[in-house]
Amino acid sequence: MTDRNDRWSDLLRRGMRGDGAAYGAFLAEITPVLRGIVRARTGGAEDGEDIVQEVLLAVHSKRHTWREDEPVTPWLYAIARYKAADAGRRRGRQGPQVPIDDLADVLPEEAGETTAARDLAVLLDRIDDRAARIVRAVGIEGRSAGEIGVELNMSEGAVRVAYHRAMVRLKDLAETDAQTTN
Repeated sequence: MTDRNDRWSDLLRRGMRGDGAAYGAFLAEITPVLRGIVRARTGGAEDGEDIVQEVLLAVHSKRHTWREDEPVTPWLYAIARYKAADAGRRRGRQGPQVPIDDLADVLPEEAGETTAARDLAVLLDRIDDRAARIVRAVGIEGRSAGEIGVELNMSEGAVRVAYHRAMVRLKDLAETDAQTTN
């Protein structure tokens, strides 16, 4: 976990407990990063600043969906991606038309997350499909257990149990892989 992710998690956690200064600092620190993500995903569209504002509003209105024991950056990035995609659909585009090289400059200190995302995808392929779907939906996309339960015809509690078990299985797989490579 990065120092920035830890700091943002702490600021958001404190902000959700009523610390207005911490919440203000959180929003001030994430805004330039979100601006970069939106710019990269929309090709520098003229409405980029409007999209950033939509992202910030979504972060504010959906902050209760962030699980405090999970990293905050994937949650933030997902919101930014969805809002940029929504804006692209409104403009009638299928998606961002940005050279891949432009994305490398968006979050240079987060470059390791690309490898982590690849590693996670490999691990998710090694567990059953339903568990992998639950992990992606709850842990990566930030969706609620209730919402996933409806899709999978499961109770909210069953989704939470399945999510926890899948996370334990992923942790065990990652530890086993680490031991065999050392």
